[in-house]
Amino acid sequence: MAGEHRLLLHNAQQLVLICTQGEKYLLQAGMHNLAVLDHASVVIGKDGCIKAIGHADAIHQQFSEASFEKIIDCSGKCILPGLVDAHTHPVWAGDRVHEFAMKLAGASYMDIHQAGGGIHFTVEHTQKASEEELFNTLKHRLLRMLRAGTTLVECKSGYGLNLETELKMLRVIERARWLLDSNISSTYCGAHSVPKGKNATEATDDIINNHLPKLKELNLNGEIHVNNIDVFCEKGVFDLNCTRRILQGGKDIGLQINFHGDELHPMKSAELGAELGAQAISHLEEISDEGIAAMARAKCAAVLLPTTAYMLRLKQPQARKMLKEGVIVALGSDFNPNAYCYSMPMVMHLACVNMKMSMKEALAAATINAAYALGRSNTHGSIENGKQGDLIIINSSRWEHLIYQFGGHQDLIEYVVVKGKVIYKNGSYGLLSTY
Repeated sequence: MAGEHRLLLHNAQQLVLICTQGEKYLLQAGMHNLAVLDHASVVIGKDGCIKAIGHADAIHQQFSEASFEKIIDCSGKCILPGLVDAHTHPVWAGDRVHEFAMKLAGASYMDIHQAGGGIHFTVEHTQKASEEELFNTLKHRLLRMLRAGTTLVECKSGYGLNLETELKMLRVIERARWLLDSNISSTYCGAHSVPKGKNATEATDDIINNHLPKLKELNLNGEIHVNNIDVFCEKGVFDLNCTRRILQGGKDIGLQINFHGDELHPMKSAELGAELGAQAISHLEEISDEGIAAMARAKCAAVLLPTTAYMLRLKQPQARKMLKEGVIVALGSDFNPNAYCYSMPMVMHLACVNMKMSMKEALAAATINAAYALGRSNTHGSIENGKQGDLIIINSSRWEHLIYQFGGHQDLIEYVVVKGKVIYKNGSYGLLSTY
């Protein structure tokens, strides 16, 4: 029957499955044994899900070419799962390029923050921006992420700090979820900084008494769908007690806990997250040994952000120690005005060079483990039957080129596929679908 299936990716030199047994995540040993097939094909059905995986000859015998809407010959190329970016701040207005020069001259993150720059600078511009302006810039940023292979991305609010602007940002994210090809996990991050005119306790009370009840109402009536709650737990921002209250409040209305912790100062954020049942904690440059052990026991993912440590010249996260002690290690770009990186291939490269991860570890951290950090590893993060057909095809006979080539993904990634539809083809203008 013509068009019975949506897509056949035929005869790839390497097909990187990541895992094969429905694993929710991979620990160190599993990362070292990534599942890779040679000369293999993938079938994606009309529902956008993977229907068959196997040796090219076996797939060719099982399926008639006439049953596919589209066939792509992948001879000499590699197929990998779509990449997952587990931490981004992509909705904002204003340009902070001037702060990069300040950082290069020796100003610290908190120096700039306390001088009214950093988050507060972006908040001022985002509060003034229209919803349409914010949507258009978000669309452009997600397009660039897609071209770099990211098919599932976590998107935070957090540059509003008042209820009106936070909701504006969440509506923009919701609109992107419905209109664009990117898969999105939406995060409320109203506790990204303490707003001007309030102290941390007052800001916490406002979030618990006003923001969270409104989010619950909008979630229930289907206007927005927020998945995660985030707090910047940091010295001079939200302390451990305020963080606990906000995260518990979010958990009480059904949000996954997924927050910033132990970045600039040791705050015992990891211990708190493990205690509260957090799905994931990001940054963790200053995590304690006790925090590492607690996260391993709680199966709480560590979302490491090598771009941030690189750009702010921070101590590198202890990826090797975390892996050795059984922590689920994931990666994110931390895309924001302070860490302007769209590319998960570059993030993986930095993770290997600066955090001493292997290429297999980095790829697993940017696929199945990043999906786990978002609570989505049942549908994303590996190439397995029944999962969503989100894939990238690279013009190389070895998958490692995706990490080895620092900054070369523009020419390396030939196709990006979401739900079995080709949404980007290298050499075509723009994207091929709803963009």
